[in-house]
Amino acid sequence: MEEKFFRSPATHVGQVNINVTDLDRSLAFYQEVVGFNVLEKSGNTVSLTADGSRPLLTIVEPEGALPKEERKTGLFHFAILLPSRSDLSSFLTHLIKSGQTLQLGASDHHVSEALYFNDPDGNGIEVYRDRPSGEWEWSGGKVKMVTEPLNGDSLVAESDREWHGLPQKTVMGHIHLHVANLTDAEVFYKHGLGFDIVTTYPGALFISTAGYHHHIGLNIWNGEGAGKPSTNSAGLRWYSLVFPDGKARQEAVDRLEQAEFNVEKAGDAYRVEDPSGNKIHLIVEHTK
Repeated sequence: MEEKFFRSPATHVGQVNINVTDLDRSLAFYQEVVGFNVLEKSGNTVSLTADGSRPLLTIVEPEGALPKEERKTGLFHFAILLPSRSDLSSFLTHLIKSGQTLQLGASDHHVSEALYFNDPDGNGIEVYRDRPSGEWEWSGGKVKMVTEPLNGDSLVAESDREWHGLPQKTVMGHIHLHVANLTDAEVFYKHGLGFDIVTTYPGALFISTAGYHHHIGLNIWNGEGAGKPSTNSAGLRWYSLVFPDGKARQEAVDRLEQAEFNVEKAGDAYRVEDPSGNKIHLIVEHTK
């Protein structure tokens, strides 16, 4: 993992906040299977951390919680980036020993190696490691990403170290969202927030800052014009984008407002929804 993609001058995902239908069940899963530690627990909300100080994931059981709704906008998956291949090796061995099913498989994307599975509510999770950025192939401002079978035997053989939970330098590497329309999403994320389009797939855009392979994925795989999910259904509540400084954030806010998006100040953050209803908190790097 190269930290330059998750600090100034990059704008990157900070934390993800999701709804679940059974807080105790989800907490056990995220501690025992994924390896998070509890940072704070209050009522129906638990903040989870890898380093003991910075929240990466918050789980909430809303009143009248509903199961995840299909064919809606919202979360496709959030992606936890481990510091090294040996960490991913230990994690894969841990998953195998714990009997966890990789419902969505495992892939080699050339820029990364990734494992995919769901939480008990069907919220998508990716756990991955990056290859060194010097090995990524760029052409015309676009990075080459593929989806090929992961060499699981090679990954397992990488390390015999036992898994003891998420390493302290774990970060939220990216988020992948279902949206209703890619053209509208491009206006919002590229022209409003200032992200670069770094690759495309059929029905999907991948965007980043500072030359990363992607900080955000956007797709219409749930259908063009997909509707918003219920506010109390399992899935995404909001995620945060961390700007390098207040100036960069204010420039993004100004662009969004000029494009007639509604941006609201809320404490140390600004809040905005993308055109598909995905909620975002805009914060700056020093904001806790």
